[in-house]
Amino acid sequence: MNETLALAGTAAWLGILTSISPCPLATNIAAISYVGRDVERPRRVLLAGLLYALGRCVAYGALGVVLVGSLVGAPGLSTWLQKYMNLALGPILMLAGMVLLELIQLGGSGRGISAGLQRTVDRLGPLGAVLLGAVFALSFCPISAGLFFASLVPLAVRHGDGVLLPVIYGVGTALPVIAFAILLATGARKVGGVFTKTTAIAAWARRVTGVVFLAVGLYLSLIYIYEL
Repeated sequence: MNETLALAGTAAWLGILTSISPCPLATNIAAISYVGRDVERPRRVLLAGLLYALGRCVAYGALGVVLVGSLVGAPGLSTWLQKYMNLALGPILMLAGMVLLELIQLGGSGRGISAGLQRTVDRLGPLGAVLLGAVFALSFCPISAGLFFASLVPLAVRHGDGVLLPVIYGVGTALPVIAFAILLATGARKVGGVFTKTTAIAAWARRVTGVVFLAVGLYLSLIYIYEL
């Protein structure tokens, strides 16, 4: 039970960390703009925020099923992963930590809503928020790709869970949009202050997590690779 909660917490934190990283934060801001355009209709704003989160969860869940299922279910690959996953996890976490600490510089920028996507989303009505969430979830940039493929997927493979952990990760990535949808639905004046605080803590959250990733990665490398 404690291990399950720890795994769920780790997946959620990776999602939150993704959501406040520069390029995913840019797409979430675009999503907030879309969700908040009916600010005079609070229920619709809240519904759009929840549907956007659903779209992200479905996208990550489906991707997790495909990736984890393929990796674990392939003949001979499951045994290989069980043998070598512990060896690979340490260096992977260290690499992710260096990216978060900006010791390794990666390019890439977030994207807004293109005109074509905007028209498609508008035609779908409330369900357009689901599509928007799925599209933005799969619009990986270097940081979000590193956190998902290099941190979450190995964790899911190691524990044989291709659905729950990616879905929880998806909820974490959508939390800012859900929070702002609630704020927009209850009082738009609060949004500016919350956004300022969110961007202020983003850099510190990345640094702290980067240090933790480096420390855990180094520990796992010493234990499983060097057998100390």
